[in-house]
Amino acid sequence: MANYANNDMKTTGAGGDGFAGFDNEGFRARGRPLHRRPVTDYGSSVAKYMAIRQMGVRAPRINQLRPAPSYIIDLLPPAAYSDNPAMSLCTKHAHASLNKIKHPINVVKWTPEGRRLLTGSSSGEFTLWNGMGFNFETIMQAHDCAIRVCQYSHGDDWLLSGDQDGIIKYWQPNFNNVKVLQAHTEPIRDLSFSPTDAKFVTASDDGTLRIWNFNEGTMERSLSGHGWDVKSVDWHPTKGLIVSGSKDHLVKLWDPRTARCLATLHGHKNTITKSKFQPTRGDLLATSARDQTCRIFDLRAMKDLFMLRGHEKDISTLAWHPIHPELISTGGADGSLNHYLLDEPELGLASKTSTAVIQPAHSVPYAHEFAIWSMEYHPMGHILCTGSNDRITRFWVRPRPGEVDAYRDRYHIGEAAAEAIGTHDRSRKRQMREEEEEADDEADALIDQKMPVPGQQAQQQQTQQQQAQAAAAKGPSIPLPIIPGFPPPPPPGVNGAVPGLGDLSALVANGNLSAAALGQLFPGGLPPPPPPPPPPPPPPVSGLAGAGNIPPPPVPLPQGMLPPGLVPPPISLPGGFSGLPGLPGLGGISAPPGIPGLGANPMMPGHQGQHTDNTGAGGTTGGGGGGGAGARGGRSRAPLPSQEESLAQAGGGGGGGGRRDPRRRN
Repeated sequence: MANYANNDMKTTGAGGDGFAGFDNEGFRARGRPLHRRPVTDYGSSVAKYMAIRQMGVRAPRINQLRPAPSYIIDLLPPAAYSDNPAMSLCTKHAHASLNKIKHPINVVKWTPEGRRLLTGSSSGEFTLWNGMGFNFETIMQAHDCAIRVCQYSHGDDWLLSGDQDGIIKYWQPNFNNVKVLQAHTEPIRDLSFSPTDAKFVTASDDGTLRIWNFNEGTMERSLSGHGWDVKSVDWHPTKGLIVSGSKDHLVKLWDPRTARCLATLHGHKNTITKSKFQPTRGDLLATSARDQTCRIFDLRAMKDLFMLRGHEKDISTLAWHPIHPELISTGGADGSLNHYLLDEPELGLASKTSTAVIQPAHSVPYAHEFAIWSMEYHPMGHILCTGSNDRITRFWVRPRPGEVDAYRDRYHIGEAAAEAIGTHDRSRKRQMREEEEEADDEADALIDQKMPVPGQQAQQQQTQQQQAQAAAAKGPSIPLPIIPGFPPPPPPGVNGAVPGLGDLSALVANGNLSAAALGQLFPGGLPPPPPPPPPPPPPPVSGLAGAGNIPPPPVPLPQGMLPPGLVPPPISLPGGFSGLPGLPGLGGISAPPGIPGLGANPMMPGHQGQHTDNTGAGGTTGGGGGGGAGARGGRSRAPLPSQEESLAQAGGGGGGGGRRDPRRRN
């Protein structure tokens, strides 16, 4: 720490060589190779600046730094160079932070105290990065869809976030979600707090601006006037003034009290991507658009003051420096990063009728591979953070005195040129080490919070699929027979030796047990099968001698009763018929003769089947021999017409083989 007392960029550690966690041979205790992690330490420089200010008149004059390593100790915070904003250009790449599961970064926001950086991704996740070591701290699922905007209140005690579904969420500093508000039906593109934090304004793709009461979460006014999607909005830091930029190429100034449009600016020729007031003085307004220009509007004179050029593609975002009102940075759709100093216009181009054109004071053409969606300065102004569509969050710092290679890296001259001059190592080892470090930091943080590690569930599912495929490739398994005197075989899918038989899995080939395998298992031949179980003893026979297995006759039942367990058959009776006599539930008719226990004569052999028709016996249903009254030889009285059908079903038909009774209808 003492060797790098007053610089922004350094590598700190507990060891004597200045690297944290490494031994003298340059290797970690875990066995990983040496990797220098850059760390920004502004503590010593801030302490020195406070000591100089406390001395007052007796303090030595703050000298300008010279491009030599010996002047690193004299580097002070940006606030010490209020008259020289060029000392605060963040042009050196410090670190690239990315999650293990990568998503485009839509918004970056420093916490009010500047200790951490909050990023919102297109997957709806909040990620916290350390503001000094740039390492991963924590991650959480904040929204169900892409996060579009985040904004801290001026009192630093609340955070608002908006997403693709038009939902606003209230967050405390510890990221405790206390309220969910459906502000719009379309995606929310921007929001801003009022100077008193009592209200906030939202901009949406539905073409409206809405002013909300923060405490109650209710809408107070709706500002309508844009003809297309509203892409940006900002509330003046000290006044009741709102600026908005839309897809209709217009920039409008609004009065939040009356919801009236005060002025309309027609300077841009394409979609407005960002509009923001100058945070320290508030007398300048910066607007960027997809026409590759950024305009600075003077609110005091109500005219365009400067036009910033230098981008080859659309300008996607911008950020004012928190200390120097003359310094502004812009990010392009091609990933380029430009810094502008507003007090350095091109000579000969400024006049009373034309707008002065300013070229970038410094440009980083290869800052990102894709569009820069969001950028913000650290509250102290010594670090600039950018979030891009290439899913990487990059940190940019001030170069230390004497670091000439900071302008010859791959972000300034390109990857191929930097590799040619030796300022860029294209090998994958370094990148793999950095990604491994980030993954370890993220996994450690998730384990501490008892959250599922990303990718662990997918890995478990892949392992289960591989096991299922391996089991299917072996084919169906045939269970081995259970032999008396031997232990049972192992269950299917379990390999191993069985006591007394060895490893049975080696004897089974393609799911079959061959004869050779059986011979190996039983050298003396297969054991005899177990004897069959003894038959059950016959039931005791009582009755006449020589009867054999003939059961005894049933016990005679009283007249009109059925044997136990015998249910009367369901018989549909014609209408008006009261029943049959003699049967339980059917009337008082006596039981037909020939049934043991119910009559004196045994049943004739011809009555084995059940008749389904009303014909006499002698057909195919009843079998040979007559049935009913015709079989008894005597002629009986014909039944009543209402009893013919019931008697035919109960007696099995009549007149077996004889002629049909002419008095019957069926």
